[in-house]
Amino acid sequence: MKVVALVSGGKDSCYAMMKSIHYGHQIVALANLLPADDDVDELDSYMYQTVGHQIIVSYAECMGLPLFRRRIRGSTRHQELGYRTTQGDEVEDMFILLREVKRQIPEVTAVSSGAIASDYQRLRVESVCSRLGLVSLAYLWKQDQSLLLQEMIANGILAVTVKVAAMGLVPGKHLGKEIAFLNAYLHKLKELYGINVCGEGGEYETLTLDCPLFINARIVLDEYQVVRHSSDSIAPVGILHPLKFHLEKKVDIQSLTSPDNISETYVQKLGTVFEVEDTLERCEDTFKSLDCSADPIDDLAHKFNISRTNNKRTLSLSCSLQDSCNDLREDLKTVLAKTESLLAGFGFGWENVVYIHLYIDEMSKFSEANETYVKFITQQRCPFGVPSRSTVEMPLVEMGFSKAYMEVLASSNKDKKVLHVQSISSWAPSCIGPYSQATLHDNILHMAGQLGLDPPTMNLCSGGASAELELALRNCEAVAKCFRCSISTSAIMFVVYCSKRVSSSERHDMQEKLETILRQMRIFQLQEQNTCKALDPVVLYVLVPDLPKSACVEIKPVLYVDDGTEIATETITESSGSEAPHYWGFKQENWHDSCIQKLVVPGKICAVTLSITSEDAAKICFHSVSADSVNDDQYLQYKSLMEKSSRFCFYLLDKVMADNGFGWEDLMSLRIYIPASLQMSIAMLLPTFNKALLELSEASQKKVLNGEEPIFNIVPVIGAGRSASSMSNIITCELLGQKSWA
Repeated sequence: MKVVALVSGGKDSCYAMMKSIHYGHQIVALANLLPADDDVDELDSYMYQTVGHQIIVSYAECMGLPLFRRRIRGSTRHQELGYRTTQGDEVEDMFILLREVKRQIPEVTAVSSGAIASDYQRLRVESVCSRLGLVSLAYLWKQDQSLLLQEMIANGILAVTVKVAAMGLVPGKHLGKEIAFLNAYLHKLKELYGINVCGEGGEYETLTLDCPLFINARIVLDEYQVVRHSSDSIAPVGILHPLKFHLEKKVDIQSLTSPDNISETYVQKLGTVFEVEDTLERCEDTFKSLDCSADPIDDLAHKFNISRTNNKRTLSLSCSLQDSCNDLREDLKTVLAKTESLLAGFGFGWENVVYIHLYIDEMSKFSEANETYVKFITQQRCPFGVPSRSTVEMPLVEMGFSKAYMEVLASSNKDKKVLHVQSISSWAPSCIGPYSQATLHDNILHMAGQLGLDPPTMNLCSGGASAELELALRNCEAVAKCFRCSISTSAIMFVVYCSKRVSSSERHDMQEKLETILRQMRIFQLQEQNTCKALDPVVLYVLVPDLPKSACVEIKPVLYVDDGTEIATETITESSGSEAPHYWGFKQENWHDSCIQKLVVPGKICAVTLSITSEDAAKICFHSVSADSVNDDQYLQYKSLMEKSSRFCFYLLDKVMADNGFGWEDLMSLRIYIPASLQMSIAMLLPTFNKALLELSEASQKKVLNGEEPIFNIVPVIGAGRSASSMSNIITCELLGQKSWA
């Protein structure tokens, strides 16, 4: 990509440019914001470093690139983390600056910045990039600061301190010193006082005088003045004010920024400085907001499959069409509009949604699905954060669904913590669009499906299913760490989607890799935390036709984020001693335990997977199938098998929940995976399972149903099971419950 680099003069923005070039991008322009008054060294800003701005003008000549500069007119500082367009705010100066760069150099598609740990800065850069249709590159994001500082020094960043403001840093002693000289001392201060060695907490600021990108000249600081802003005895604040400097030409010029494919207008303007002034055009008029209002849905023209749970904490809602003849785009538009209408009926909007499962019939039309999706779900409509999402291809049409099927998990409680990093970095795969890496709500961390993507390049890694799974797990762990937890000790459940292209032996190796990596992670995590507390998650493997980017595997974890209270965990299947139910004549038998995998956080969380194989189905139906049934119509055989098996599933799920103090009112979600190979349509399956639940409700005198709508979602798959190499279940249930309140 052609990149404009935001430069403050500091070491971070310069090294971010070097990393962008390392990953194959081309820096074609520089952009800088400076104080409105030349006599002012530093602005009171959360966003910008301006100390040393008098020298930044020389970067154009040093690098042989055009430099765009704008004086900061705004001064508003938002206390909240997120950003909304605000006239007069300093962020709008960045918008005007980058808009002008894009106008003059249309080839620019990305913006480089040196953000390391500041969400405040990153989110605002991402907001501006989103409005301008640019990609944010933040290759230093979330990197270990000690290693990062050493990398900068080793890779030729020559930077001096121009501001100090931390315990142990003295203006008269440490200003003007090279970071290589201060490296050991900064690490000593980290041990003593916990400072950020890269200065991310405002401990110090730097000015880069030379680096490998300075192909024409280096900057020599001839004379400067130390100005004390504070004489605090513990952490005095001082800045370095440049008085005189000159450029020292370099003899050997080796260009790292070839002007190939840059607009010809600019080939002759390399090294030129452009002052970007105000224009008559107001910022908010540059990009008109998208009309996201849904068209009215004619329910008479569509037959919907709708289900919802009745947990008082959350609402799980699914929507699809039956037997639609439309294309994917039209089906998804109809499903999104209907879902929006259903949410509104409960007083909800998209801002209430925590997580979305999007199932589509053709992964080749993934981009079309996204184009439709963003017309409904936008950051403007989700001010608390856009929901996390998982997208997979399922054999929908074969079982009578439309080409799009969506599940949403929503809550009236909007108190959620959303992680949405849109910048491409070395941390974890970016989410460029209206979906987030993870959403924490009510102690449950719902993580977006993760692929084996190399974060800085966003390319799928080579090496097949096992390699992709390992990188996907590393990406999941990077996301989990942002919430102070680990997938190895806090995971409740892993759903592992496998592409049908992956062979059985490869899936077997992949499962072994999963177990090995999680075990190694857990050992390290427990040693680091000096504790023995860890959850033992349930794992479900689902075989699907295809995944985004034609990946072999996608991992979707759900984590319990401990709020500090002591918990006890149980993963065995022994009864708690309560009287076992006898619905439909079923009674507890030893083989039932082999069908169940569960994790229980007593009084809080109940996660269960239930697997019914053909052998299990034969046992379930043995006493009720007549001797001459082998001569019956195959459809009737399957129908009878499904009726008995559906009753058994609900009997066993009811027993597991009851044994552990949970009821159907605690249900958050219940997915029932059915293989398309059974050739049973949704029109037959829905009433079959719903009838079984109705019978359970009547027999147990429990409130199980939610009026006429099912409380479960039927999801068509190629296969599913607890083992990656054998996903041949007839029925697979995935249940997640959270203790409800009155």
